Amino acid sequence: MKICIVTGTRADYGLLRSVILSILNHNDHTLQLIVTGTHLSSEHGYTLQEVISDNIPIAAYVDLLLRSDSPQAISKSAGLGLIAFGDTFKSLDPDLLLLLGDRYEILAAAFSSFIMGIPIAHISGGELTLGAYDDAFRHCITKLSSIHFVATEVYRKRVIQMGEHPSTVFNVGALGAEALSNLQLLSRSQLEDALGLHLMPNLLLVTYHPATLHTYSSKQYFSELLRALSSLNNVQVIFTLPNADADSTIIIKLIQDYCIAHPFAHYYPSLGQLKYFSLLQFVTGVVGNSSSGLTEVPSFKKGTINIGDRQEGRIRASSVIDCAPDYPSITHAIDQLFSPQFQDQISTTQNPNYQPGTTHKILHILSNSTSITLKKGFVDIDFDLLPLL
Repeated sequence: MKICIVTGTRADYGLLRSVILSILNHNDHTLQLIVTGTHLSSEHGYTLQEVISDNIPIAAYVDLLLRSDSPQAISKSAGLGLIAFGDTFKSLDPDLLLLLGDRYEILAAAFSSFIMGIPIAHISGGELTLGAYDDAFRHCITKLSSIHFVATEVYRKRVIQMGEHPSTVFNVGALGAEALSNLQLLSRSQLEDALGLHLMPNLLLVTYHPATLHTYSSKQYFSELLRALSSLNNVQVIFTLPNADADSTIIIKLIQDYCIAHPFAHYYPSLGQLKYFSLLQFVTGVVGNSSSGLTEVPSFKKGTINIGDRQEGRIRASSVIDCAPDYPSITHAIDQLFSPQFQDQISTTQNPNYQPGTTHKILHILSNSTSITLKKGFVDIDFDLLPLL
């Protein structure tokens, strides 16, 4: 079976890497990897190099990013992707498209694939991120997909609630949580050499993405976070840059200016999976609104300050501190994160997204799926069994 995978960001490539390598080494499958999105953007670290360094053959490139992050530019980028993916799928003629997540690049690929009669298997459906338009994109991809790989039983029930047949929805755990058990992480000295940086005892890793469904600007929200960070003493701050969403350039400029003004602050366009996970070993906590703070960081028994409602709806471990996107709330959350009581509490944290063998389960299910159809039908809920709405 020719299995085509689309990767558009440093984040989804890190999660998909084990699946990509497993397909590449599988006797009965042929890998077709399409690289798109911020992988091809110098402003976001040109993370195509991570794919190349893994010696993974690339079947096609889809360059869809415009040099703007306005809502109009994002919409045009999705349109360019829809056109280019159509041409690419016609050339590659895959038997199945395997997609992860919820970004507009992935939705464009899914829409094109469905129109061209190529069935889709979707990873990470059923999750919620109510503060971002990715939430709606994810559910759209679910309805275009024939097979669903979800991270928890709660997410499995949500996908079934959307009318998908239970026999096509598989609770396999989260790829990011599984990846930790397969990586040989860098030691402190190795990581410091790789980053060109001495790591301080008190260290925060910050990843903040635009909250794309808010009426207030990303500049206003992110400035509140920077104000809270500025009040800290003897705390090192490492930023990773945001996704290519509306207002991302505003956040990037604020980060760059902040690092110039604060000697203990540093930023990296992209750390890559190995350096990112290795760094999590040594941080006091993670701050921002990235899904990684909820799905992967708990495995390190590190605290996460989750700002705002971008990740509202995701399952949380006991290591997650939710707070509003304002200076008093963020400051209070940072105080809680550094408190001895909280640090002692998170030593017993369990990651609800982890299951062993996630990659193996995905490959096993795909290998034994003999008839994948676009004509799915719709499974109705028996409303007589539900409480009154």
